Amino acid sequence: MNLKGRTTIDVGADGVAVITIINPPVNSLSLDVLNSLKESYDQALRRDDVKAIVVTGAKGKFSGGFDITAFGGIQGGKIPAPKPGFVSVEILSDTVEAARKPSVAAIDGLALGGGLEVAMACHARICTSNAQLGLPELQLGIIPGFGGTQRLPRLVGLSKSLEMMLTSKPVKGEEALSLGLVDAIATPDQLLATARRWALDILGGQKPCIASLLKTDKLEPLAEAREILNFARVQARKQAPNLKHPLVCIDVVEEGILSGPRAGLWKEAEAFQVLLHSDTCKSLVHVFFAQRGTTKVPGVTDLGLAPRPIKKVAILGGGLMGSGIATALILSNYSVLLKEVNEKFLQGGMDRVKANLQSQVKKGKMSEEKFEKTYSLLKGVLDYESFRDVDMVIEAVIENVSLKQQIFADLEKYCPPHCILASNTSTIDLNLIGEKTKSEDRIIGAHFFSPAHVMPLLEIVRTQKTSPQVIVDLLDVGKKIKKTPVVVGNCTGFAVNRMFFPYTQAALLLVERGTDVYQIDKAITKFGMPMGPFRLCDLVGFGVAVATGSQFVLNFPERTYKSMLIPLMQEDKRAGETTRKGFYIYDNRRKASPDPELKKYIEKAREMSGVTVDPKVTKLSEKDIVEMIFFPVVNEACRVLAEGIAVKAADLDISAIMGMGFPFYRGGIMFWADTLGSKYICSRLEEWSKSYGGFFKPCAYLADRAAKGASLSAPMDVAKARL
Repeated sequence: MNLKGRTTIDVGADGVAVITIINPPVNSLSLDVLNSLKESYDQALRRDDVKAIVVTGAKGKFSGGFDITAFGGIQGGKIPAPKPGFVSVEILSDTVEAARKPSVAAIDGLALGGGLEVAMACHARICTSNAQLGLPELQLGIIPGFGGTQRLPRLVGLSKSLEMMLTSKPVKGEEALSLGLVDAIATPDQLLATARRWALDILGGQKPCIASLLKTDKLEPLAEAREILNFARVQARKQAPNLKHPLVCIDVVEEGILSGPRAGLWKEAEAFQVLLHSDTCKSLVHVFFAQRGTTKVPGVTDLGLAPRPIKKVAILGGGLMGSGIATALILSNYSVLLKEVNEKFLQGGMDRVKANLQSQVKKGKMSEEKFEKTYSLLKGVLDYESFRDVDMVIEAVIENVSLKQQIFADLEKYCPPHCILASNTSTIDLNLIGEKTKSEDRIIGAHFFSPAHVMPLLEIVRTQKTSPQVIVDLLDVGKKIKKTPVVVGNCTGFAVNRMFFPYTQAALLLVERGTDVYQIDKAITKFGMPMGPFRLCDLVGFGVAVATGSQFVLNFPERTYKSMLIPLMQEDKRAGETTRKGFYIYDNRRKASPDPELKKYIEKAREMSGVTVDPKVTKLSEKDIVEMIFFPVVNEACRVLAEGIAVKAADLDISAIMGMGFPFYRGGIMFWADTLGSKYICSRLEEWSKSYGGFFKPCAYLADRAAKGASLSAPMDVAKARL
């Protein structure tokens, strides 16, 4: 048998057979491993010298669950799918749980998904206090498929099991013990010995032999169970209105309660197979691998470079971005200098960092002691004297080219030669910023998204001159501060802002031609965005919207839509949420309401643009609104890919999801576009281009893919390499 992906069996003098799952790095359950598990069990049950069984995982990890790489193979028809019920019924119910010899799971590290389902089929479970146990399958658009929907409710009760499955949140050892998910806690060095004794105690009658599938004491009475299930359905519809699989999960759990666990197992097996081939599952599996693939950069991460230790980081500017970046760094134990131009601004920056940390304390995510220790890593300064031993500087001042040029010239004088010189600019060309220095090989963009200590994306922007070592170093910092880093090329707006500049412009174009502002926002939020383009404009503020928009008008004049609507509103002291008036009006609690006064600004903007209302545009369906706003974004994403600004299409998917809130269950902007097809998108853009001008004109890359009927992501798609 293949050395990777198997189980071994070792029978001790005490008559206990230890079956070990081996499939590095997390002992995932491939079909080979599952077949091997059944063979090992059959062998243990046949052998007269085996009295009891312990199941464990190699190298301190029980099992991280079913091998996700196999999903793509099954979906593409390259790997045969196991027949429904093969694992949940044939292996785990009829072999493991029904075994006449008692078995105990010895759990260290991870017992997630299929790993926990294997453990729950055993007659008892022992784990370490740091073990993580959970069923996170819903994150991949599927449901637990190896009996988890039936066993977990019987072990921990209906409410807790639904919470664990619907939120995908694991529990640690002590909580698992209090819930009844495990029977005892042991130290890592005593885990196997404790499990062996427990198995022999079951054999001798000192401990009960429990088949979790047959347990009923934790299940609520039927009327109460129905209430819990219905409440869960209401919550699932409210929190994820576009997703079906959470409701399928609840239905499958209900089947087991109403018709018995065996019926529940079969319903689970059938539902799992259907969901595995759903668009949602394909999208989420793509996102899973795309997110892990962002750290693979050809010509950089394949050179064998090790990241250098970054111990001390300086941040220039204590505004919202600078203080957020400082917060992210000290939360990950970096020593940080925060520099400002005067005492007042410095105190403001320090206070913002303190407030960010205190909100963690209020939410119970941080102790007072940890707060003091974390905040002590931050030091405020007013000059460059203490920059002589810093390993990295991140500049986070206002978007002003000459100011940034002056700062980088100063940094070169004061910082050590190895120090990374990073800018948090969101739009300005890095070559401009560094043109007055001799240090262009160590200049890099570290573009955080606001609020920087919360948003998960870090855009790492390289120029032609940035050294691979500096990129490797920043990738390592990104990982340590728990961000998903995406390496992109240098251009106006980089990847995220560049892709999404047509987003608001398309919305303004539609409004000037007759679509209702609030109808647009409603259609876009229904599609899955956190908010519509106009609500987003209000949130970020009109000043930011105009400043960034003008960069694109300047650099891409042939394909930008110039509307006077926002400048007209600004003239009347409307600037968005901060002034309580923008596209919406806001009450004391910042709750947004439509504003009837908006019509007069739209009419004036229309007049200035020389545009008339188009009856077709006033009656657009939600589908048309979504396409007219997102297809220009797809078009720009194609340019970003064609120009080599992004290494691969999957990086743009992650950038759109984590930087702009594009619905993750749609797989990202390029993956979603490919589900619709390049021909369809191109033909729609051509049609609108004839009516509304060059803003909609398909780029050469998109037109070429459409002519060939090819995927937009095809040239550099990580999925192909994976399968």
